[in-house]
Amino acid sequence: MSTVIHYDIVVIGSGPAGQKAAIQGAKAGKHVAIIEREPGAGGGCVYRGTIPSKTLRESALQADRMKRFSPTLDMQVPSNILVSTLMRRLDEVVTSHGDYMMNQLTRNGITFFHGRAQFRSDHLIEMLTVDGLTQSLTADTIVIATGSRPRAPADIPIDHEHILDSDSILSMIYLPRSLTVLGGGIIALEYASIFAALGVQVAIVDRAERPLQFFDEELVRTFMESFEQEGGLYCGAQTIKTVQWDGISQVVTTLQDGQVITSDKMLVALGRQANLEDLNFGATGLTLTEKGTLAVNEHCQTVIPHIYGVGDLIGSGLASSAMEQGRRAVCHALGLPEGQSAGTIPVGIYTIPEMSSIGLDEAAGRTRYRDLMIGRARFHEIARGQISGIRNGLLKMVADPTGEHLLGVQIVGEGATELIHMGQMALQHAASIDSFVENIFNFPTLAESYRVAALDIVGQRQKRLAAAA
Repeated sequence: MSTVIHYDIVVIGSGPAGQKAAIQGAKAGKHVAIIEREPGAGGGCVYRGTIPSKTLRESALQADRMKRFSPTLDMQVPSNILVSTLMRRLDEVVTSHGDYMMNQLTRNGITFFHGRAQFRSDHLIEMLTVDGLTQSLTADTIVIATGSRPRAPADIPIDHEHILDSDSILSMIYLPRSLTVLGGGIIALEYASIFAALGVQVAIVDRAERPLQFFDEELVRTFMESFEQEGGLYCGAQTIKTVQWDGISQVVTTLQDGQVITSDKMLVALGRQANLEDLNFGATGLTLTEKGTLAVNEHCQTVIPHIYGVGDLIGSGLASSAMEQGRRAVCHALGLPEGQSAGTIPVGIYTIPEMSSIGLDEAAGRTRYRDLMIGRARFHEIARGQISGIRNGLLKMVADPTGEHLLGVQIVGEGATELIHMGQMALQHAASIDSFVENIFNFPTLAESYRVAALDIVGQRQKRLAAAA
């Protein structure tokens, strides 16, 4: 029987949520260990998710910019180009980011175990190492951060060669000429827009009338205009009858209304499921929700007080949210202040063009208030947008009925995920709409959009006052 090693905190999983949880514990002076089934730190985010997909996205952005700035040249990406050619820096980026994360763990004195974890009780974890040995660990606090994997619908024959999921999509050897994407969520739209920008004929098939049902409708509409300009097609309010590889060259998708779509490849992006099945929750008393996630309270604490769940396995979906959950969970476990930032985490969607949101969007604002003031700034009317050739870009500021207080910001366009942080800071510090008018922005910048949108609200406010006089 292996020796039992005790730690103050054991974290299962080293993705964004697990890594931040471990770092927070170490910074508080605790003895911390991470168990990770991947060879290095970072989890699926580094090896199959965020880092690889954003590396391909950067190539697609460069191709899109070349097309915009070289109207007299044929800048089409060859359809038979190797996907690896478009991701030359992937190995370098993955290795660099993985090394950085591992070095950070080492610097903070965190023990890193490469193995698979199973509960033997609510305090005892048994780890199976890659060489077949077992190691037992106990901990005062346990943080589960095992992430998620693509959901595989039973009626779609995913073979990871012709019909792929979001983990295997980047294993393609050649860039396809056409791609069918099943799903209208974040991952579906990110990959659809990336491949469309690379010249692939992309068709999205989804049950909903429009994609991203949770997101600001005007922003999604602006994004879809850009997607369609790249030749993309959205088939909404559709359900799948059959999907099959014809054995020769095409994936054949038959819709319930009889429409048939053929393509070289298919991406199935119909959600993700939590990696929880192999943890042996029966030994702890923990149970899963109907959705297959782990139920937690506002502190990410499960029904067993010393066990926390963070990240995808509680339905987070965003790396930034998962990081914050990891930090806050350990702060709560150790009785440290958690801070107030959990309510102001921006949503960042890395489509082409990007989309990002913070605070109340227009629909949520109208639900809470009887009336609103909405300020808009379109990037093609901003000097920097004109210089950069940005065709589809919009910044919306949502203000209260008086037009004085900022409630939220939504942005679609190049740089949206960077620009949103100005709105984040403004919300955190209760900045007024007038403060955006009174401050001076660098010229020319896309950040000027904040001032233009604020001036739009001020103009509406003045008209309303004049009408009431």
